Amino acid sequence: MMQAVNYTDVVFILLATALVMLMTTPGLAFFYGGLVRRKNVLSTMMQSFVMLCLVSLQWIFGGYSLAFGPDVGHFVGNLSWFGLHGVGMAPNPDYAATIPHQLFMVYQMMFAVITPALITGAFAERMKFSSCVVFCLLWTTLVYDPVCHWVWGSGGWLKERGVLDFAGGIVVHATSGISALVCALVLGRRKGYPGHGIPPHNMTYALLGASLLWFGWFGFNAGSALAANEVAVSAFIVTNTAAAAAALVWMAIEWRVIGKPTALGGATGAVAGLATITPAAGFVAPLFAVVIGVLAGGCCYMAVVLVKQRFEYDDSLDAFGVHGIGGILGVIATGLFAQKAINPAGNNGLFFSNPSFLNTQLFGVFVAIAYAALLSFVILKAVDAVLGLRVKDEEEVMGLDHTQHQESAYTLID
Repeated sequence: MMQAVNYTDVVFILLATALVMLMTTPGLAFFYGGLVRRKNVLSTMMQSFVMLCLVSLQWIFGGYSLAFGPDVGHFVGNLSWFGLHGVGMAPNPDYAATIPHQLFMVYQMMFAVITPALITGAFAERMKFSSCVVFCLLWTTLVYDPVCHWVWGSGGWLKERGVLDFAGGIVVHATSGISALVCALVLGRRKGYPGHGIPPHNMTYALLGASLLWFGWFGFNAGSALAANEVAVSAFIVTNTAAAAAALVWMAIEWRVIGKPTALGGATGAVAGLATITPAAGFVAPLFAVVIGVLAGGCCYMAVVLVKQRFEYDDSLDAFGVHGIGGILGVIATGLFAQKAINPAGNNGLFFSNPSFLNTQLFGVFVAIAYAALLSFVILKAVDAVLGLRVKDEEEVMGLDHTQHQESAYTLID
């Protein structure tokens, strides 16, 4: 017998959906927009804004069906839910038994929206807008939707193997992060990088954006309980805890290394902690969230500052160093610290006498990043062959706001 809709859960997930939407625009838009140069702020923010428009329609016209539709070979959903045919107001017990199926659909839509938007940070200030749109549409369809089905879809093969990803460490952060690295390597460096410093043009924007991301992340993680229950409360608490710990660790390292903590370091550290706790949010206790936050602050700092400087790849806004490394680390941390006492639907990790679960997590994240890296490379090469990826040198020097949109973020009138 089908369970009736619980209207408390409906209100909760409606609010969570709005919070996740806020993460992309204005949250990510302001965060990324503040980190680029003044001549590229509008084009960078526009990339986040257009993802909301583009992926919202892609999700209805096939994306949701590919990700969550009836299983085909444990790899992808079929297209029987194309145009939301058969996706109504009755709950779908395979995913959420107490909210309308359409509400689950639109909540997951906002995850699909932000994931390709994260990748745009890697190629900021140098990719054609047309190529960005085509790449992100193809990437969402060919990478995000299948991996989403593997991990979260009914019948997905990684889900069947016991891989756990509470709110998107694999599906969102690891896949977008590794794809961001591939984008940075394929497109090459910005003109003048790394010889000339490219500081953020507006740290106020970046700090505002990071704060909005932190706020929205409560919908991202707590909402992934899909009900107003104890697991949601636990996920809410550990999300805040890990972000706070990671931000403090990042600033403490800066204080030691350069003599002063920075707003950029605090904001980046907080986002790193949020990305890292995401896969573990529904499975770990608050004290382990502190550990995860400390690891996130330290490991992502090394990836962004030391590894990036050593190899001199131009991941413009550190999408790989923050989201890729953070997502992978969070999946591993789930294999270490997860407890069934926190969430009976989960598993026990290595520190709770179940070392095999860590192996499962390692396998799941490795497969997902390998697939995402390969498909991202193929899509980039295809788009490059048809449209070209990079703007012309003179357009890059002039700035993408003017050359791609014929606009300016800041207009001074006497």
